[in-house]
Amino acid sequence: MSIRVITLGCRINAYESELIKEIVPKDIDLTVVNTCAVTGEAERQSRQTIRRLRKENPHTFLVVTGCAAQFHPERFASMPEVDRVLGNKEKLSSINFKREGSFLNVGDIMQEGGFSDHLLSGFEGRSRAFLQIQQGCDYHCTFCIVPKVRGKNRSVSPCRIVSEAKRLVSAGFREFVLSGINIASYGEDNSKYPRLGGLTELLLQEVPGIKRLRFSSLDPGAFDEDLISLFSRENRLMPHIHFSLQSGNDIILKRMGRRHRREDIFSLCSKLRSIRPDIVFGSDFITGFPTESEEMFSDTIDLVNRCNIILLHVFPYSEREGTAAIKMPQVLSSIRKERAFLLRQEGERLLASYLSSRVGLTTSVLLEKSDFGSDSHYIPVKLTGKQGKAGEILDVKITGWEDKLLKGEII
Repeated sequence: MSIRVITLGCRINAYESELIKEIVPKDIDLTVVNTCAVTGEAERQSRQTIRRLRKENPHTFLVVTGCAAQFHPERFASMPEVDRVLGNKEKLSSINFKREGSFLNVGDIMQEGGFSDHLLSGFEGRSRAFLQIQQGCDYHCTFCIVPKVRGKNRSVSPCRIVSEAKRLVSAGFREFVLSGINIASYGEDNSKYPRLGGLTELLLQEVPGIKRLRFSSLDPGAFDEDLISLFSRENRLMPHIHFSLQSGNDIILKRMGRRHRREDIFSLCSKLRSIRPDIVFGSDFITGFPTESEEMFSDTIDLVNRCNIILLHVFPYSEREGTAAIKMPQVLSSIRKERAFLLRQEGERLLASYLSSRVGLTTSVLLEKSDFGSDSHYIPVKLTGKQGKAGEILDVKITGWEDKLLKGEII
């Protein structure tokens, strides 16, 4: 018997895939595909993966779940390769993975108000743990399908987050990433809960075994004064922030339905650098969003340079059925791709300059393999001499760089 869980998409899917591995029955030959729906292309890749897995193992019990299954359950149910389709709520119940049961089990995610009772005991084969603090999103960006497949914002209770963190520390993890669909919304749904800054401070106080703490992608609106103050005095908060910016032009940001504007980013980056001069910024960007002109795109290039954003995740805009943006005047696909290429080039130039500036310095590295890890700024580091053990946090002197990573030697 074998259990195989294939993860497509975001870190929350990766987290939930780990939960699935722990809760599924161990006496069956099971394959689970945890799908992504963020773009039409992601859904196509999900179907392609399903067909490939069925060819590889004709007799496995093949279950399809995740966001694409939640959004288009009938499409996956019509595939001859599929034995069962589960929604995002249903995939977190062990009984739904037994061979007996409903072929199609996808509920109304908008009515979901809680979380699985199961606590994750660890992340097999990983050096850092992703700690889920919330689920869902109440904001409806015009390009995004996520609220329809993940439901409303709902925050995990602080005591449960602390309990899970303690369990993961006991399992040997020292670096944590606070994760969710929109962690900037933490606490907005419950007046008894703190906001993100307060939760972070509580977690670091209650769980001293956490040596390094990061955030998954952050909406700029998450930065209340408590969180900014915490960055100024808590060295366990890593000097790396990945924003969800999407554009550097105010008109496009408004049409996207974003809650921030261009000047907000300049102000926030300046404030964070004033209290943590070594901080590194990354961001998601969408190029060729409907109505984006060359001048609007140039605003994004300008913002990336002025804020020195060196870790870019760039995506050409992709039409998504069920979103408001699909009804807007579209930019040619070739232009979207060209702008994505240009923005990536700019990011690579800024990253190269940053990597060059690190040569000769000492940095703290969490090893993910015996000879490879990530430093405090989330830059990959390759060890060229003595090696260590996965999970160790070591001081490394940087001796050079190539191919978007640093090279160094353990001190």
